[in-house]
Amino acid sequence: MTQYWLLKSEPTTFSIDDLAASPNQTTCWEGVRNYQARNFLKSMQVGDQGFFYHSNADPTAIVGRVEVVKAAYPDPYAFDAHSRYFDATSTREHPRWFVVDIRFLEKFPEPLSLSHLRTIKALQHMELLRKGSRLSVQPVKTAEWECILKLGSSGRKRVV
Repeated sequence: MTQYWLLKSEPTTFSIDDLAASPNQTTCWEGVRNYQARNFLKSMQVGDQGFFYHSNADPTAIVGRVEVVKAAYPDPYAFDAHSRYFDATSTREHPRWFVVDIRFLEKFPEPLSLSHLRTIKALQHMELLRKGSRLSVQPVKTAEWECILKLGSSGRKRVV
């Protein structure tokens, strides 16, 4: 059964356009250093899909869709002393941090801003919209996925 996710990235660090321009339109989703977000990464399976969300942007928004093409494996940057994601407590025998590989599927014609998503009744319980929700990787319920997909893929601003 396909699971759905939301993956946040600051567009000045790595944007959906960067993903689309990556070799094979694929990259590993590295740098997650929150245990709950890490556990979500570890539960992702090949074929799961996610929304790509630009955080710390103007506006913050869901901007497209990705697919998981490789399930969780140890984050190689955690072992690299020159990486900003280095973690001396994470070893190859007992890795603490994980990544998944994702592939670009589509960029939405128009970003779906956080402020707009807050106006959609069907999304009122979505994790992204919960006060204080800051996880960089979070689950999306099937009904929420379908609602946002209709909005994003068509470029429409309201659900019909």
